[in-house]
Amino acid sequence: MATTVKTLIITGYGLNCEKETAKAFEICGSETSQIHLNDLLDKQYALEDFHILVFIGGFSFGDHLGAGTVFANRIKYRFQKDLEKFVADGKLIIGICNGFQTLSRLGLVPALNGEYFVQTAALAHNDSTLFRDDWVNLKAEPASPCIFTKSIDKLKLPIRHGEGKFVADETVMKEIEEKNLVALRYCTENGDSDCSFPDNPNGSINNIAGICDETGRIFGLMPHPEAFLSPFNAPDWQAKKMSGKLPKEGEGVIFFKNAVEYIKNNF
Repeated sequence: MATTVKTLIITGYGLNCEKETAKAFEICGSETSQIHLNDLLDKQYALEDFHILVFIGGFSFGDHLGAGTVFANRIKYRFQKDLEKFVADGKLIIGICNGFQTLSRLGLVPALNGEYFVQTAALAHNDSTLFRDDWVNLKAEPASPCIFTKSIDKLKLPIRHGEGKFVADETVMKEIEEKNLVALRYCTENGDSDCSFPDNPNGSINNIAGICDETGRIFGLMPHPEAFLSPFNAPDWQAKKMSGKLPKEGEGVIFFKNAVEYIKNNF
């Protein structure tokens, strides 16, 4: 019997991307549950009943004390054992934008040498000091073990953040690069990942837009793939339609398709 893939999407406290994230997984064949953080912490639902856990975008707790900080602390001190088991069971976690900020503060990425819940990287304020709402070009790193970015070469996704600059000390950065944990980099329209503003919208070290842990099963990224599920989400869809090059789906779908297929093939 084929596995029914079940995805848990945590909601509440200023997070606001639950509906489009649920749609992303549903069109790829997963059942989804949108569950408020309090209900999860109060054990009204069991994390072990799910295959994929999603930390969505938004402004959890108003980004007080830094984006994702309060949200991460509540989870770390009340839900760490559940998350440890979830990871040990070989399941998937993705954090998008505010979710990436939460994952980094939880220490779920990069989690060097399998040391989870030890923070070694963060997402800092954009170099511009401004909130940026734009579309960016991205290039996937083929050597990365990331499950979510398999078969991706180059694509375009929207961003909307004020704290998206990936930072870590030199020793951590060296290990991240050596272990190929960078899954996505900002790049130019021609695919050159040696770029600067506005191609790199926040000043991230090494133009990093997304990283994973060493298993490739935990992935955080600043761009919003759930906001590009339909070709009509793109700002240039009319030009593509007139040229006969309008695709059937948005470029963000592939991330969720990869995740669902992985679970179907491994559970």
